[in-house]
Amino acid sequence: MNRTFAFVALATAILFSGCASKKDLLNCQTENKDLQQKYQDTREQLATATANANNYLEQLNALRKTNEALQQSLNQSLDNAGKNNVNIEKLVDQINESNQYIRHLVEVKSKSDSLNMVLTNNLTRSLSREELKEVDVQVLKGVVYISLADNMLYKSGSYEISDRAAETLSKIAKIITDYKDYDVLIEGNTDDVPISRENIRNNWDLSCLRASSVVQCLQNQYGVDPKRLTAGGRGEYNPLTNNNTEAGKQRNRRTQIIITPKLDQFMDLIDKAPENE
Repeated sequence: MNRTFAFVALATAILFSGCASKKDLLNCQTENKDLQQKYQDTREQLATATANANNYLEQLNALRKTNEALQQSLNQSLDNAGKNNVNIEKLVDQINESNQYIRHLVEVKSKSDSLNMVLTNNLTRSLSREELKEVDVQVLKGVVYISLADNMLYKSGSYEISDRAAETLSKIAKIITDYKDYDVLIEGNTDDVPISRENIRNNWDLSCLRASSVVQCLQNQYGVDPKRLTAGGRGEYNPLTNNNTEAGKQRNRRTQIIITPKLDQFMDLIDKAPENE
């Protein structure tokens, strides 16, 4: 009798111990999943910030070189000050005008970068975590690039928009509509696998048809002004990586929505003479 009681007690202790370990494991798995998601979110934010910082540094370095060249010209002219005071005065005026214009360009670029960051942040916040796995948003040199995977956008082997792409495109269309001073280029891209179907001669045709489908969806279903939209295809000739693997081909099969400030308004802003101080 005593042996039976001891055996039952031992079995009960093992059972409770196993339950406790399983609960701890589930808690650890949940915490690990949350940490992985926070890490991914942080990486995405860091990538966007790094791209913007690099763009600003490129512009700043170019402006510094221009200013250094003008300063060097001024120093050379100062050496001959006794011979050509009039030219020195003109050069000083040119340097002052150049510095004023540089400040103007920095202000224009800063304003453009700020608008693009707001646009990008609004778009990123509107997309779910699942959508962000298939939608890549970047700002490169003042242009917003939204890259969408083909298996999310289109029905298999087709250029028709899939049902599950509708919600994502509706969110992108809302951002496009809110920012009326931007033009939108829809650019189709394929891998290098040849296609031969009725009415589709090659990858040029396929990439153009897919871009056209997205343009017409944005116009007809979500009310985006067609005057702001352009559809174009680049076939297999603008790859992100090589097509040697299935993963590489999948990256290259994409449609990009490229959002840029309207060129005529941007040039008016650049060409506008800065006010005299």
